[in-house]
Amino acid sequence: MYDLVIRGGSVVDGTGAAPYEAAVAVQGGRIVAVGDVDERGRTELDAHGLVVTPGFVDVHTHYDAQLTWDPLATPSIWHGVTTVAVGNCGVGFAPAPPDRRDWLIGLMEGVEDIPGAALREALRWDWESVPEYLDALDRAPLALDVVVQVAHGAVRAFVMGERGAANEPATEDDVERMAEVVREAVAAGAVGLSVNRLEQHLAADGRPVPGTFAGLDEIVALARAVRQGAGDRDALFAVIFPMAAGADREVLRRELDWVGELTRETGLRATFPFGASTDGSDAWRTTLADIERANRSGALLRPQIGAHRQALLCGLATRHPFAGGPTFRSLSGMSPRERAARMADPAVRDGILADARGGAEVPLRDLMLREADAVFALTTPWNHEPHPDDSLAGVAARTGRDPLEILYDWTIAEDGRALMAYMLNGYPGSLDATLELLAHPGTVLGLGDGGAHVGLICDASYPSHVLSHWVRDRRPATLPLPVAVQQLTSRPAELLGLRDRGTIAPGLRADLNLIDLDAVRLHRHEVVRDLPGGAKRMLQRADGYVATVVAGEIVQRDGADTGARPGAVAR
Repeated sequence: MYDLVIRGGSVVDGTGAAPYEAAVAVQGGRIVAVGDVDERGRTELDAHGLVVTPGFVDVHTHYDAQLTWDPLATPSIWHGVTTVAVGNCGVGFAPAPPDRRDWLIGLMEGVEDIPGAALREALRWDWESVPEYLDALDRAPLALDVVVQVAHGAVRAFVMGERGAANEPATEDDVERMAEVVREAVAAGAVGLSVNRLEQHLAADGRPVPGTFAGLDEIVALARAVRQGAGDRDALFAVIFPMAAGADREVLRRELDWVGELTRETGLRATFPFGASTDGSDAWRTTLADIERANRSGALLRPQIGAHRQALLCGLATRHPFAGGPTFRSLSGMSPRERAARMADPAVRDGILADARGGAEVPLRDLMLREADAVFALTTPWNHEPHPDDSLAGVAARTGRDPLEILYDWTIAEDGRALMAYMLNGYPGSLDATLELLAHPGTVLGLGDGGAHVGLICDASYPSHVLSHWVRDRRPATLPLPVAVQQLTSRPAELLGLRDRGTIAPGLRADLNLIDLDAVRLHRHEVVRDLPGGAKRMLQRADGYVATVVAGEIVQRDGADTGARPGAVAR
């Protein structure tokens, strides 16, 4: 008798092949049969009317600390994710000498907007080296799997101390010691190295991530150490640098040139953020052509794309444009509902607006008014391709009203539960270019940032957005389901060097989803106070996930935790 048999489902196996009806049998955490299965299972799941996919793999998260207190890595597990990668953007919590722990928290807080107070309360620090961190995660009762990248910023601070934190040049001895740390970490099971070269990423103390200005000799030496630690297995080099249109063309070309050469020498796959042009031009096509040309000459460049434009979600429950000024400060201590009710009072409204017009400085409000054509009242479901007429600027032009007053009304709508979206990296309109990139055979879907920017962004729900918007609802052009599932499973698994998952085939790990595609629906965003110490974060749930299976055990049924904890570090 098998441990688990899933019957009657439409199998979308992660390879890009067309769906087919088959039973899937599981034994000992592995898939043992796909097709006609006569033997019974101790547990049987009826998948008639459902699609059966591999578990989703998220290559870009920041659950480095959260996994030590949240075995589910919420919200990712609610969206079918069964493997997450941490250590992104050159920041992480290992290696961590005792005298650098608080500094590492400040680095993560500044770059990824995770409340430092919550991190200080929850982190147990029962590790110092990266191998010890891997062991600590293995001891945690995880519902899903995690892979760890070595964070260049943490390594630099570990070896160089304050000199590393200050981005001073590394000596030859520094580089040799950093290389040894990286080599040891990868040999112990880390999947690769992450490096940050984006000057806008700042620690809580206002300084750029260690390594932002590191010489290429340092970075190449650490990449070589990854290869030495990995031996003949696959390994990853993840780098953050300015890849948006509008970045200097020659800077992009130089970055791609050295990263491409590094992959040719080391055999490491390289991934980096990539997307359509923020100015609406076709400049991204030129850069994509450069990437394709480099890969034809032996490079291993895997541009990492997002499923939609990123936006800051602002409202009374989180950060909003009317904080500041004496009238608003008189409402301190109230819940969003109570505050919205008071703000609807004409006298309070007049006072807050007068404060705003009188020069009470609120950077978010000033930004939203200055770029009013990128600000929208958030809808459910969220329209990621809104018409410009629906922007703050468009509504103001159409109605003749003051944008400040419209912004005020949006802020207090829905009893204070309303959210507004300030679109980052470009203005609204068609996402045809994103669809083209999603369908491109050389891209990898990611950039969800699960666990990060918790007060203003929740993009870890992107798998549900892909299935509901890109596959099912968008008109006229949609993404074929097999391609979407491939982007959520086998491509990210391959990038991470995980050959034991990402497709449905005998012998592979039994990480699986049973999904009612017609029922996949994203809930509205909610702000909760469930971080350690009561700190708040933004979450988003989804319907349509009938079951999620990790290593043959059902960890979610209809969006509810089963209590199973089969997850581990995938080394």
